[in-house]
Amino acid sequence: MPFSLPGSGDVHVDRPLTQISIAYLQDADAFIADRVFPVINVKSQSDLYYLFDRGDFFRDEMELNAPGAVAAEANYKISTSSYRCDVWKLAKALADQVRANYDSPLQADREMTEFLTLKGLIRKEKLWASRYFAATLWTGDQTGVAAAPGANQFQQWDNAASTPIEDIRKGRRTVQERTGYKPNKLILGREVYDALLDHPDIVGRLDRGQTSGPAIVMRQNLAALFELEEVLVMDGIENTAAEGVADALSFIGGKSALLAYSAPAPGLMVPSAGYTFAWTGLLGSGALGTRIRKMRDERAEADRLEITMSFDQKLISADLAQFFITAVA
Repeated sequence: MPFSLPGSGDVHVDRPLTQISIAYLQDADAFIADRVFPVINVKSQSDLYYLFDRGDFFRDEMELNAPGAVAAEANYKISTSSYRCDVWKLAKALADQVRANYDSPLQADREMTEFLTLKGLIRKEKLWASRYFAATLWTGDQTGVAAAPGANQFQQWDNAASTPIEDIRKGRRTVQERTGYKPNKLILGREVYDALLDHPDIVGRLDRGQTSGPAIVMRQNLAALFELEEVLVMDGIENTAAEGVADALSFIGGKSALLAYSAPAPGLMVPSAGYTFAWTGLLGSGALGTRIRKMRDERAEADRLEITMSFDQKLISADLAQFFITAVA
């Protein structure tokens, strides 16, 4: 008897599973890709967005005005750039015989959804790191060295003689002077965050010298010390080993730090170091451009779940951030 591939009636976007996936994305504190810069939900996979000339906004052009005289006129230049949301997919099959061994058949769908969502988080985090968390992307990179820092260098923060508070304040001041905006977020690799918590200058300034407690409280304290809105730690882990080979686990974030201005909310004339465009116009996609489809494969006597993510992470202004390379040894 001939078999056919799943037809349109056998494939559908599973909205409850899509909501599970989105909830998992939002609760995954180890991953920061969707929490650093504003997310703009878009209906079109690709389109243009406007760029405004920063210098035109900060030029002093007011003039004294005589009675009846026409006011001087100011203008600003506008250019355009584009985004395109790539589509990423991954699927997992669940055989009927495997499902039959679950106490609750629906639990199998939930576990598969969370498995696929974790895979999506890893992919998105790695893309985020390559597009924002690397050398030569931002204006005026600073490089950590063991001792005797020179121009565009700083002493690595796991050295007790280093000055992380001064370094970060200088970075904030530098970005503010060239853009008019103060950085409000600090993104740290896990090793960098741990080194800062143990640094004597920071231990001495935090509440009674305490650098232990709930993670969210410690990050809030550190943000307050640096006069920032938020400190984010890249705790996401990746296994770089191929299947069947001994695991090779490491932090995606590495040993660097990014000090950036992130707009509180996206807007036509709202600057931000970066934006993420999420294609919610793709059929069935929820927030963040994510969806889960479920289909039946009768030949294999299995259900197949498929996750789709569609987004574009754009660096908008290289001047609105300062990158600290190898902040710890």
